[in-house]
Amino acid sequence: MKILVIDIETRPNLAHVWGLWDQRVGLNQIVEVGTVICFAAKWHKSSKVEFASDYHDGHDAMVKRAWTLLDDADAVVHYNGKAFDMKHLQREFLLAGLPPPSPWVDIDLLLTVRQQFKFASNKLDHIASELGIGTKMAHEGFDLWRKCMADDKAAWGRMKRYNVQDVRLTETLYDRLMPWIKSHPNRALYDSRPDTCPKCGGSSLHARGTHKTKTRAYRRFQCQDCGSWCTETQAELHTDPGVKP
Repeated sequence: MKILVIDIETRPNLAHVWGLWDQRVGLNQIVEVGTVICFAAKWHKSSKVEFASDYHDGHDAMVKRAWTLLDDADAVVHYNGKAFDMKHLQREFLLAGLPPPSPWVDIDLLLTVRQQFKFASNKLDHIASELGIGTKMAHEGFDLWRKCMADDKAAWGRMKRYNVQDVRLTETLYDRLMPWIKSHPNRALYDSRPDTCPKCGGSSLHARGTHKTKTRAYRRFQCQDCGSWCTETQAELHTDPGVKP
Protein backbone atom coordinates (compact mmCIF):
# COMPACT_ATOMS: atom_id res chain seq x y z
CA MET A 1 0.00 0.00 0.00
CA LYS A 2 1.40 3.38 -1.00
CA ILE A 3 0.77 5.97 1.71
CA LEU A 4 1.72 9.59 1.00
CA VAL A 5 2.20 12.15 3.77
CA ILE A 6 1.74 15.72 2.55
CA ASP A 7 1.55 19.32 3.74
CA ILE A 8 1.12 22.53 1.75
CA GLU A 9 1.70 26.22 2.34
CA THR A 10 -0.32 28.98 0.70
CA ARG A 11 -0.02 32.71 0.26
CA PRO A 12 -2.91 34.97 1.34
CA ASN A 13 -5.35 36.88 -0.81
CA LEU A 14 -4.17 40.43 -1.48
CA ALA A 15 -6.94 43.04 -1.24
CA HIS A 16 -7.70 46.71 -0.67
CA VAL A 17 -9.41 47.15 2.72
CA TRP A 18 -10.73 50.18 4.62
CA GLY A 19 -9.92 49.01 8.14
CA LEU A 20 -8.59 46.24 10.37
CA TRP A 21 -11.73 45.00 12.14
CA ASP A 22 -15.04 43.48 10.96
CA GLN A 23 -14.26 43.94 7.29
CA ARG A 24 -16.30 42.52 4.45
CA VAL A 25 -14.07 42.30 1.40
CA GLY A 26 -15.84 42.42 -1.96
CA LEU A 27 -14.57 40.60 -5.02
CA ASN A 28 -13.81 43.96 -6.66
CA GLN A 29 -11.43 44.71 -3.76
CA ILE A 30 -9.26 41.66 -4.41
CA VAL A 31 -6.00 42.48 -6.15
CA GLU A 32 -4.56 38.96 -6.22
CA VAL A 33 -6.02 35.66 -5.05
CA GLY A 34 -4.10 33.31 -2.79
CA THR A 35 -2.44 30.21 -4.21
CA VAL A 36 -0.41 27.20 -3.11
CA ILE A 37 3.21 28.34 -2.94
CA CYS A 38 4.89 25.08 -1.90
CA PHE A 39 4.39 21.57 -0.63
CA ALA A 40 6.41 18.88 1.10
CA ALA A 41 5.60 15.18 0.80
CA LYS A 42 7.08 11.79 1.59
CA TRP A 43 6.10 8.18 1.20
CA HIS A 44 5.42 6.56 4.54
CA LYS A 45 8.57 4.98 6.00
CA SER A 46 10.76 6.49 3.27
CA SER A 47 13.64 8.69 4.40
CA LYS A 48 13.30 11.11 1.47
CA VAL A 49 11.10 14.21 1.72
CA GLU A 50 10.19 15.92 -1.54
CA PHE A 51 9.77 19.68 -1.66
CA ALA A 52 8.56 21.84 -4.53
CA SER A 53 7.73 25.53 -4.64
CA ASP A 54 6.97 28.50 -6.84
CA TYR A 55 10.43 29.85 -6.09
CA HIS A 56 12.47 26.67 -6.69
CA ASP A 57 10.49 24.96 -9.45
CA GLY A 58 7.92 27.35 -10.89
CA HIS A 59 4.20 27.17 -10.14
CA ASP A 60 3.19 24.89 -13.03
CA ALA A 61 5.91 22.33 -12.35
CA MET A 62 5.10 22.33 -8.64
CA VAL A 63 1.41 21.70 -9.29
CA LYS A 64 2.14 18.89 -11.77
CA ARG A 65 4.51 17.22 -9.30
CA ALA A 66 1.87 17.28 -6.57
CA TRP A 67 -0.64 15.80 -9.05
CA THR A 68 1.76 12.98 -9.93
CA LEU A 69 2.37 12.06 -6.31
CA LEU A 70 -1.33 12.00 -5.47
CA ASP A 71 -2.10 10.02 -8.61
CA ASP A 72 0.31 7.33 -7.37
CA ALA A 73 -1.02 7.19 -3.81
CA ASP A 74 -3.48 4.69 -2.33
CA ALA A 75 -3.92 6.79 0.82
CA VAL A 76 -2.90 10.32 1.80
CA VAL A 77 -2.05 11.36 5.36
CA HIS A 78 -2.40 15.00 6.40
CA TYR A 79 -3.45 17.23 9.29
CA ASN A 80 -6.65 19.16 8.51
CA GLY A 81 -6.04 18.16 4.91
CA LYS A 82 -9.65 17.33 3.99
CA ALA A 83 -10.77 20.90 4.72
CA PHE A 84 -7.60 22.71 3.64
CA ASP A 85 -4.68 21.06 1.82
CA MET A 86 -6.57 18.78 -0.54
CA LYS A 87 -9.13 21.40 -1.57
CA HIS A 88 -6.39 23.93 -2.33
CA LEU A 89 -4.48 21.36 -4.37
CA GLN A 90 -7.56 20.25 -6.29
CA ARG A 91 -8.31 23.89 -7.16
CA GLU A 92 -4.77 24.17 -8.53
CA PHE A 93 -5.26 20.99 -10.59
CA LEU A 94 -8.51 22.34 -12.04
CA LEU A 95 -6.96 25.69 -12.92
CA ALA A 96 -4.02 23.91 -14.56
CA GLY A 97 -6.37 21.89 -16.75
CA LEU A 98 -5.41 18.60 -15.11
CA PRO A 99 -7.93 15.76 -14.65
CA PRO A 100 -8.60 14.37 -11.17
CA PRO A 101 -5.76 12.13 -9.93
CA SER A 102 -6.63 8.47 -9.39
CA PRO A 103 -8.77 8.06 -6.23
CA TRP A 104 -7.11 7.82 -2.83
CA VAL A 105 -8.29 7.47 0.76
CA ASP A 106 -7.84 10.52 3.00
CA ILE A 107 -6.39 9.90 6.47
CA ASP A 108 -6.94 13.23 8.24
CA LEU A 109 -5.26 13.06 11.62
CA LEU A 110 -7.11 16.13 12.90
CA LEU A 111 -10.41 14.24 12.56
CA THR A 112 -9.04 11.38 14.68
CA VAL A 113 -7.78 13.83 17.33
CA ARG A 114 -11.20 15.53 17.48
CA GLN A 115 -13.18 12.29 17.54
CA GLN A 116 -11.09 10.26 19.97
CA PHE A 117 -9.50 12.67 22.45
CA LYS A 118 -9.95 15.89 24.41
CA PHE A 119 -6.75 17.92 24.33
CA ALA A 120 -6.51 21.56 25.42
CA SER A 121 -5.86 22.43 21.77
CA ASN A 122 -6.16 20.41 18.58
CA LYS A 123 -3.32 22.24 16.85
CA LEU A 124 -0.60 19.98 15.44
CA ASP A 125 2.14 21.67 17.45
CA HIS A 126 0.29 21.15 20.74
CA ILE A 127 -0.65 17.52 20.06
CA ALA A 128 2.90 16.64 19.04
CA SER A 129 4.33 18.42 22.08
CA GLU A 130 1.92 16.65 24.45
CA LEU A 131 2.91 13.28 22.98
CA GLY A 132 6.61 14.12 23.16
CA ILE A 133 7.24 13.45 19.47
CA GLY A 134 8.56 16.89 18.46
CA THR A 135 7.38 20.39 17.59
CA LYS A 136 6.86 22.57 14.57
CA MET A 137 9.81 24.72 13.51
CA ALA A 138 9.77 28.21 15.02
CA HIS A 139 9.87 31.15 12.60
CA GLU A 140 9.10 34.87 12.40
CA GLY A 141 5.41 34.44 11.66
CA PHE A 142 3.67 36.22 8.79
CA ASP A 143 6.90 38.02 7.91
CA LEU A 144 8.21 34.70 6.59
CA TRP A 145 5.36 34.57 4.04
CA ARG A 146 5.85 38.24 3.17
CA LYS A 147 9.56 37.69 2.51
CA CYS A 148 8.87 34.58 0.44
CA MET A 149 6.38 36.54 -1.69
CA ALA A 150 9.23 38.99 -2.29
CA ASP A 151 11.49 36.09 -3.44
CA ASP A 152 13.85 36.36 -0.48
CA LYS A 153 16.24 33.42 -0.88
CA ALA A 154 17.00 33.03 2.84
CA ALA A 155 13.29 33.17 3.71
CA TRP A 156 12.57 30.44 1.17
CA GLY A 157 15.23 28.31 2.84
CA ARG A 158 13.39 28.69 6.14
CA MET A 159 10.03 27.99 4.48
CA LYS A 160 11.42 24.76 3.04
CA ARG A 161 12.72 23.61 6.44
CA TYR A 162 9.39 24.55 8.05
CA ASN A 163 7.34 22.67 5.46
CA VAL A 164 9.58 19.58 5.57
CA GLN A 165 9.46 19.52 9.38
CA ASP A 166 5.67 19.60 9.29
CA VAL A 167 5.60 16.53 7.04
CA ARG A 168 8.03 14.61 9.24
CA LEU A 169 6.02 15.56 12.33
CA THR A 170 2.77 14.51 10.65
CA GLU A 171 4.23 11.11 9.76
CA THR A 172 5.43 10.53 13.32
CA LEU A 173 1.99 11.49 14.65
CA TYR A 174 0.37 9.15 12.13
CA ASP A 175 2.40 6.21 13.44
CA ARG A 176 1.40 7.12 17.00
CA LEU A 177 -2.31 7.53 16.22
CA MET A 178 -2.59 4.59 13.84
CA PRO A 179 -4.35 2.15 16.21
CA TRP A 180 -6.93 4.84 17.04
CA ILE A 181 -7.88 5.68 13.43
CA LYS A 182 -11.34 4.19 12.91
CA SER A 183 -11.65 4.65 9.14
CA HIS A 184 -8.16 3.51 8.22
CA PRO A 185 -8.02 1.68 4.87
CA ASN A 186 -7.40 -2.07 5.03
CA ARG A 187 -3.68 -2.41 4.34
CA ALA A 188 -3.86 -6.21 4.33
CA LEU A 189 -6.30 -5.99 1.43
CA TYR A 190 -4.12 -3.56 -0.55
CA ASP A 191 -1.02 -5.68 0.03
CA SER A 192 -2.82 -9.01 -0.62
CA ARG A 193 -1.67 -10.31 2.78
CA PRO A 194 -4.89 -11.40 4.54
CA ASP A 195 -3.12 -12.68 7.66
CA THR A 196 -1.54 -9.32 8.55
CA CYS A 197 -2.70 -6.26 10.50
CA PRO A 198 -5.13 -4.21 8.38
CA LYS A 199 -3.61 -0.95 9.67
CA CYS A 200 0.17 -1.34 9.91
CA GLY A 201 0.70 -4.53 7.90
CA GLY A 202 2.40 -6.29 10.81
CA SER A 203 2.27 -10.08 11.09
CA SER A 204 2.19 -10.34 14.90
CA LEU A 205 -1.54 -10.77 15.51
CA HIS A 206 -2.56 -12.15 18.90
CA ALA A 207 -6.01 -13.76 19.30
CA ARG A 208 -7.89 -12.10 22.15
CA GLY A 209 -11.53 -13.05 22.59
CA THR A 210 -14.43 -12.76 20.17
CA HIS A 211 -16.60 -10.06 18.68
CA LYS A 212 -20.25 -11.15 18.60
CA THR A 213 -23.17 -9.92 16.55
CA LYS A 214 -26.76 -11.21 16.83
CA THR A 215 -26.00 -14.28 14.72
CA ARG A 216 -22.24 -14.55 14.35
CA ALA A 217 -19.06 -14.71 16.41
CA TYR A 218 -15.76 -13.46 15.01
CA ARG A 219 -12.35 -14.12 16.50
CA ARG A 220 -10.76 -10.86 17.66
CA PHE A 221 -7.07 -10.05 17.29
CA GLN A 222 -4.72 -7.37 18.59
CA CYS A 223 -1.65 -6.38 16.60
CA GLN A 224 1.50 -6.62 18.70
CA ASP A 225 3.26 -4.09 16.45
CA CYS A 226 0.88 -1.11 16.41
CA GLY A 227 -1.66 -2.11 19.09
CA SER A 228 -4.76 -1.91 16.88
CA TRP A 229 -7.65 -4.39 16.95
CA CYS A 230 -9.22 -6.36 14.13
CA THR A 231 -11.52 -9.32 13.59
CA GLU A 232 -11.35 -12.26 11.23
CA THR A 233 -13.46 -12.12 8.09
CA GLN A 234 -15.14 -15.52 8.49
CA ALA A 235 -17.48 -16.13 11.39
CA GLU A 236 -18.95 -19.05 13.30
CA LEU A 237 -22.68 -19.31 14.04
CA HIS A 238 -23.67 -18.64 17.65
CA THR A 239 -24.54 -21.81 19.53
CA ASP A 240 -26.10 -20.07 22.54
CA PRO A 241 -29.62 -21.32 23.33
CA GLY A 242 -32.34 -19.04 21.98
CA VAL A 243 -30.15 -17.44 19.33
CA LYS A 244 -31.39 -18.22 15.86
CA PRO A 245 -28.97 -18.28 12.91
